[in-house]
Amino acid sequence: MILAGLKRLEYRGYDSAGITVVADGQLAGQKKAGKLANLTAALEQEPLPESHQGIGHTRWATHGGPTDANAHPHWSMDNRVAIVHNGIIENFAQLRSELMADGVVFRSQTDSETVAHLLRRALDQTNDLAEAMRQVCQRLEGAFTLVAVDATQPDRVVAARRSSPLVVGVGEGENFLASDVASFIEYTRQAIELGQDQIVDITPTTVNVTTFDGAVAEVRPYEIEWDLTAAEKGGYDWFMRKEIFEQPQAAADTLLGRVDTSGRLHLDEMRIDPALLRSIDKIVVVACGTAYHAGLVAKYAIEHWTRIPCEVELASEFRYRDPIITRTTLVVGISQSGETMDTLMAIRHAREQHAAVISICNTNGATIPRESDAVIYTHAGPEIGVASTKCFTAQIIACYLLGLYLAQEQGMKFGDEIVTLVRELTAIPDKMADLLERLEPVEALAEELLSAESVIFLGRHVGYPIALEGALKLKEISYLHAEGFAAGELKHGPIALIEPGLPVFVVVPPPGRDSLHDKVISNIQEVRARGAQTIVLAESGDAAARAQADHFFGLPAGPTLFQPLLAIIPLQFFACEIATRKGYDVDQPRNLAKSVTVE
Repeated sequence: MILAGLKRLEYRGYDSAGITVVADGQLAGQKKAGKLANLTAALEQEPLPESHQGIGHTRWATHGGPTDANAHPHWSMDNRVAIVHNGIIENFAQLRSELMADGVVFRSQTDSETVAHLLRRALDQTNDLAEAMRQVCQRLEGAFTLVAVDATQPDRVVAARRSSPLVVGVGEGENFLASDVASFIEYTRQAIELGQDQIVDITPTTVNVTTFDGAVAEVRPYEIEWDLTAAEKGGYDWFMRKEIFEQPQAAADTLLGRVDTSGRLHLDEMRIDPALLRSIDKIVVVACGTAYHAGLVAKYAIEHWTRIPCEVELASEFRYRDPIITRTTLVVGISQSGETMDTLMAIRHAREQHAAVISICNTNGATIPRESDAVIYTHAGPEIGVASTKCFTAQIIACYLLGLYLAQEQGMKFGDEIVTLVRELTAIPDKMADLLERLEPVEALAEELLSAESVIFLGRHVGYPIALEGALKLKEISYLHAEGFAAGELKHGPIALIEPGLPVFVVVPPPGRDSLHDKVISNIQEVRARGAQTIVLAESGDAAARAQADHFFGLPAGPTLFQPLLAIIPLQFFACEIATRKGYDVDQPRNLAKSVTVE
């Protein structure tokens, strides 16, 4: 059961893995560096004793390399206590020195092992695992989820949560703790979300949640809306490929039910006073990685529809530059997992400055939406591939909905204008489906460019963030050098990179968008004149773009602002095809984790 759960969590980290069970009053376990398959093979050679109480972990290394010794779980010196840990304990060096001075011998280089020894020491005073966990958490600084077992306390697992994901699964005669509901969805769809600084103590029949101070905590039970089949590959070779093809459904589900019977846009997760929304005079989007690119797309739409200045910031940089945030600033945090630490700390900073915060998230009950004033949930379903695909397009749609909602509340758009735009947006899933049926040329292109050493992506207006995202996808899973540039910046430096045979992808805006279309055509001519190989993504009927393309991929026609939802699909698929042909693990690229829960 634990191995199956870890398999569904391996997208979060796969440097090493381990399991500990409690059997006959003793700990037994195994842990191995590398992917989960190494642990599985070791357990087949040396099976663990039968048990109904255990913990498991897949690791993304922070303190200490990915070795057997640094893999979790970590045990106390006398092998009574075992723990697993996500996050970073910032004061571990001080705690480690203190423990070593008391004679504790460490078996690993991790910050996590300190907790096992601290818990064991606390048990000498309390002999109660939950109380010991409370005492230890009072001493820890940083972000952490901790899960622990005590060999002398059968049928009991205790966990603690601070700024790192943890959810409870409630079964019949069995209960679960995990970073993600995907790990126990096979056994129950009933879950409990945990708040900040809470301790949870589970047995087969009980779940008790308290604060770090020991007070009884309020919790929110909920039912998981998807089932096990949604977390399986469904016949695809990669989760990423499956998720690329799930984008029409994810887009449709994210749009579903957003317009009420009177024709007004209605976001039922919106808990901000409309009067406050009408006073907003600046919007700041904070996000990381792919979500940051979704925010860059959103900026064009939000400013166009609302006429409110919109900034897009890397969440990791936001609070460190002393940003100007006021009570009339709206901060929008975008995170697939809702646990991205950089984004979480950014929205906390915004709230400290009394700004209103809206989050866009794909995970019900995650930390970021819970700490926001309002949330727009995307309904993309579980995304297992580390390189985000369907959540990216769902995030863009959610940003469009937010922009239209703000335009509605501020009176910047008439109701019929908003209805027309929403109608055009609801046509996108069918266009996505059409596009996904025409990807054979992309497969052939991947085969042709397999030996390429560098790739450039160009775009203007909303095509620029798509160029950035296309380059990121290629970097993430194929390890190719790839760069995205604003096409207008080409002549200001990047054109020096152009050489004969260099593949250059160009996202061309639809004709009629001021003069941008013709300017991008000129950019294609510039790189083609220098011998580059041009791969052009433009509307199918765009003869001018087709004439400048060594390879042309036609996109369904539609509004310029909505083109990113279509243009990104061939780029996602190209990255997947290149990585597959190179023999790489598409779903679990090296050095990456799905959810970055440390700063």
